[in-house]
Amino acid sequence: MPALRLLNVTKRFGAIKALDDVTFEVKDREYLCVLGSTGSGKTTLLRSIAGILHPDDGDVYLDGEKVTEISAEERNAVYVPQTYALFPHMTILENVVFGPLAKNTSRGIAEETAGRMLKLVRLDKRADAYPNELSGGMQQRVALARGLASGAKLLLLDEPLGALDGRLRLELRTKLRKLAKESNLTVIHVTHDQEEAMTIGDRILVLRKGKLQQLGTPYHVYNRPEKIFVANFVGNTTFLEAIVKTRSKEGSTLRLREGLTVRVRDSSFETDEAVILSIREENTSIMPEPKGDEPNRLSGEVTAVHFLGSFIRYVVMLTNGDVIAARVPIKEVNTEINKGDWVSISFDPMNTHIYEYPTLGLQGELEAN
Repeated sequence: MPALRLLNVTKRFGAIKALDDVTFEVKDREYLCVLGSTGSGKTTLLRSIAGILHPDDGDVYLDGEKVTEISAEERNAVYVPQTYALFPHMTILENVVFGPLAKNTSRGIAEETAGRMLKLVRLDKRADAYPNELSGGMQQRVALARGLASGAKLLLLDEPLGALDGRLRLELRTKLRKLAKESNLTVIHVTHDQEEAMTIGDRILVLRKGKLQQLGTPYHVYNRPEKIFVANFVGNTTFLEAIVKTRSKEGSTLRLREGLTVRVRDSSFETDEAVILSIREENTSIMPEPKGDEPNRLSGEVTAVHFLGSFIRYVVMLTNGDVIAARVPIKEVNTEINKGDWVSISFDPMNTHIYEYPTLGLQGELEAN
């Protein structure tokens, strides 16, 4: 039995659909990351599950029980908001023990649990401080510790690591997942950080404009994006408009603008059909000089070079005016390539995806909101 099930859930705020016919299940003890941009409906989703909001249509089930109209207090779930919602008149320790004590846990056990959670978030030495004595990042960690100490089996985390500095965020996301697994918790973790979602989540749910775009393992969401938006939002991707020129069992030949052609593995689209070609930047190779007319080798001028630590990103304008980017690990860069250089850029037909040309055009499909 799934720990959580949403069935055709819709939530409106005036004319805006914050959630639009959302249906999915979360397995018991699963760590699900909900990934989306600001305004995609992530927080509304959590608040609807928690019982703070009630759907206009559809139903919410916890452990097989319909809880759509049940109050937040009666659900075995705890919501940790972005705003922290700490009690200003209580110390940090008192804030964290509040939940267990409210459930009639003995003070000794409650304080022991709170101590462990505060140690996890590296605030055990500030247990006697008050919220106004802490930074925003520290307050966020207190809110996280309070949620973990609550004893609820369903933990709803709204950007729990968002206010933390980079190094601490990396440390806590690993510990957070480990603790959730050791404590047999079911977690729904909202974030806009794709790397965070890929690292922590058993599965990732991608939201856009209140609609579920894709739900799957990090591997499948990244390597088999079902929609243009997902391919763009998760990872770094080049998109090119094309027409199917020929097709066979081995794949298709696509015609780009100005007559340039490339080969791809996908043969599911009809000849003369308009499509979008998707290529991950890390699956694109770059050479310092044009090298003949080999398949999928295109010529162009480097318009930008970005040094990004462990790799370099090159942006190339092709001879037809299309723009394609390549991310090359720094250890594989043997020849210096600079802005203004004429280069060859290529990709493996097996590392591409083809999508039906969207009704609203490519740019309309890429927009998050």
